[in-house]
Amino acid sequence: MQRLYISLFLIGIFVYTGCDPKQQPDASAGDKLRVVTTVGMITDVVKNVGGERVAVTGLMGPGVDPHLYKASAGDVQRLTSAQLIFYNGLHLESKMGDILAKMSGNTKTVAVTDAVDRSLLLTPPEFEGQYDPHLWFDVTLWIKAVEKIRDTLSEFDPDNTRMYWTNAERYLAKLAELHEYVKAQAERVPSEQRVLVTAHDAFNYFGKAYGFEVHGLQGISTATEAGIADVQELAAFIAERRIPAIFVESSVSSRSLEAVRAAVNAKGFDVKIGGELFSDAMGDDGTPEGTYIGMVRHNIDTIVTALIGEASTRSMVEH
Repeated sequence: MQRLYISLFLIGIFVYTGCDPKQQPDASAGDKLRVVTTVGMITDVVKNVGGERVAVTGLMGPGVDPHLYKASAGDVQRLTSAQLIFYNGLHLESKMGDILAKMSGNTKTVAVTDAVDRSLLLTPPEFEGQYDPHLWFDVTLWIKAVEKIRDTLSEFDPDNTRMYWTNAERYLAKLAELHEYVKAQAERVPSEQRVLVTAHDAFNYFGKAYGFEVHGLQGISTATEAGIADVQELAAFIAERRIPAIFVESSVSSRSLEAVRAAVNAKGFDVKIGGELFSDAMGDDGTPEGTYIGMVRHNIDTIVTALIGEASTRSMVEH
């Protein structure tokens, strides 16, 4: 079925591309560079770096799980009409991997994670030798992705290099401030209480960068479902460590985390749902969480508030 799907997709490409849409846009005529992106975090970077020079179409909106996303028939026109395609890579868009590979023969297609030194990437044993793709949760690594996008836009559209670099420098300065903000917020939580439990293992880079012990019910990819044994094992860990809060994710069903909570409560410990985090998708357009910076700030604020708040309440009761 996957081969048939790809074949039909490619037939759509050949039917649609009767003319060559890849020629350089004429800036003097008001033409914009046509860019298609996968996840929202990349879409946001391209908007910030490209500015008014680019017309960006993001395929995956709020609440969309990139691990499970399949390009629809409506995506054919978007992808084939693009002059540049930016995607994360590292198998994040696993269902689209073959299509993106095929597109690279006709359209400049760039994995933004190619800019990151492989020695800095995580290789969890449960991911069978593959890299963890969720590196945007370490702001310093995501800065490398921004630089990759800046350089690609500059190479493809050299007449506007100065604008891309100016926009990028402005955005990178904000990311440097964001990194310091996340560090400062994380340090408000005592080191022994920095335990983050989520629906799936999307926060390992966050944990490494900002000093959190991270546990996800599912693996790095949401394509693998958690079983009863996984729920019970995580529940025992939470009850033993008396972790005050666990967190659901906007792009992952909360059903499994609710099962964990029920299992913890059955062991005599009341764990709370500390809030909703944005992991593989950002928030709605027009909201602070609909931007990369707003998403990261929301996550760290939610985590810290829940862990400190519950810990403080318990401490008052004990004393």
